[in-house]
Amino acid sequence: MPQAAHEQQSRDYVVVGGIDCGTNSIRLKVAKVFADGHYEDVVPRVLRVVRLGEGVDRTHRFAEDALERTYAAVREFAEILREHPVEALRFVATSATRDAENREEFEDTVESILGVRPEVISGTEEAELSFLAASDAIVHMPQLHAEPPFLVVDLGGGSTELVLGGDGVTQPATQVVAAYSMNVGCVRMTERHLHHDPATAEELQELREDVDDHIRKAEETVPLGKTRTIIGVSGTVTTMTALAMGLDHYDHTAVNGVRMDYKTMLATDAKFASMPRAERATYKTIHPGRVDVINGGAATWSCVLERVAERAFEDHGQHMDSYVTSEHGLLDGVVLDLGQRLLK
Repeated sequence: MPQAAHEQQSRDYVVVGGIDCGTNSIRLKVAKVFADGHYEDVVPRVLRVVRLGEGVDRTHRFAEDALERTYAAVREFAEILREHPVEALRFVATSATRDAENREEFEDTVESILGVRPEVISGTEEAELSFLAASDAIVHMPQLHAEPPFLVVDLGGGSTELVLGGDGVTQPATQVVAAYSMNVGCVRMTERHLHHDPATAEELQELREDVDDHIRKAEETVPLGKTRTIIGVSGTVTTMTALAMGLDHYDHTAVNGVRMDYKTMLATDAKFASMPRAERATYKTIHPGRVDVINGGAATWSCVLERVAERAFEDHGQHMDSYVTSEHGLLDGVVLDLGQRLLK
């Protein structure tokens, strides 16, 4: 699939594609990006749970089965892109690929299928792209009364990005002030700590202590206490929000932009973190590919919410009791950034 598939007659907009290949899932979006900064989907997000990062935390290598699952999804995406040509395509790979010693094989095979080579982006760039999309989307939802600085939390399969924006006065709310990528995610934490079904109290406590250690390290770079609004993105956060809302199936339009209260979310996180896998599998709200790692994701999400709330109270006395959920994360940021660069 060539990067330049056709020339636009007008530079009012460009049609671009983005692929986000994470530890747990791979996603494709094709969109028109306009000169004024907004975008419209041509092909709404296509998601396949491939678990590319299976075992990577332990072995530092991609497993053959995981690679084959991912290649199958990439071939499917190539067919979609043949039907919907794009002017440019960007494929970004994140935490699992950063950690895998045999990533060159993966990059070579993807390039042979798509004609573009995966870009293994840093945790900092991943954080900034997630912030670009999530903060922009929230700014355009005034009904939320979201007060900056925003802290975007992108809780993925292998890493969690913490990105703090400007205060909206001395710096634009959509400007990144500080960012840090933690090697903490739903797949990594589940594989590392949750070895029983259901997870034991001791295992969950070890997970929380691990996450807390990473958060303390993150605070050396990101002043979490300055946060006034948390924006949660990624499959773990949106799934847990949907469960807290009591949805009987996942509906991204219902979840996007929801302000969820801490009390409900923390209770939901605790329930699913210690729930047996077979019971979790009965919830149609949870994608089948997330069933075995959503407990680790839920426990991680609670830790992040609690620690940020503690720091905000210590810093400026705010009793943080809610967060905002956004469907706009890394993939949207990749598309927006690519389109805006082409239009310059």
